[in-house]
Formats: sequence, C-alpha cells, structure tokens
Amino acid sequence: MKRQKRDRLDRAFSKGFQAGVGGRSKEHCPYSMLDSKSQWLGGWREGIDGRLSGLFNK
Repeated sequence: MKRQKRDRLDRAFSKGFQAGVGGRSKEHCPYSMLDSKSQWLGGWREGIDGRLSGLFNK
C-alpha cells in the first residue's frame, strides 16, 4: 500500500518552521508562488517565535 504524500502547502509550512527554528533568515525562502511562500513564511514566524521564547535549544 502506497503512503500518501503530504499536501504541498503543509510541506512548505513545515520547511519554514524548520528554517525558523534553525535561525535562518526569511530571505532564504525557496518558494516563489504566493500560496507556498505565505505558508513557508507562516511556519518560519512560528519557528522564530518558538526559538525566541526558549522552546527549542540548539
């Protein structure tokens, strides 16, 4: 049985979140389409917020 791939927008959000937690700049967004880019930036914001509030330690 094949595993279903995650939605592209969910994947963009997840990648943005990982970038935010890792401390990367939002200028490193790899997406150019508006929907994917906005999802990536939303994930990035949440990742940065979590990192700044001390939820994630590197």
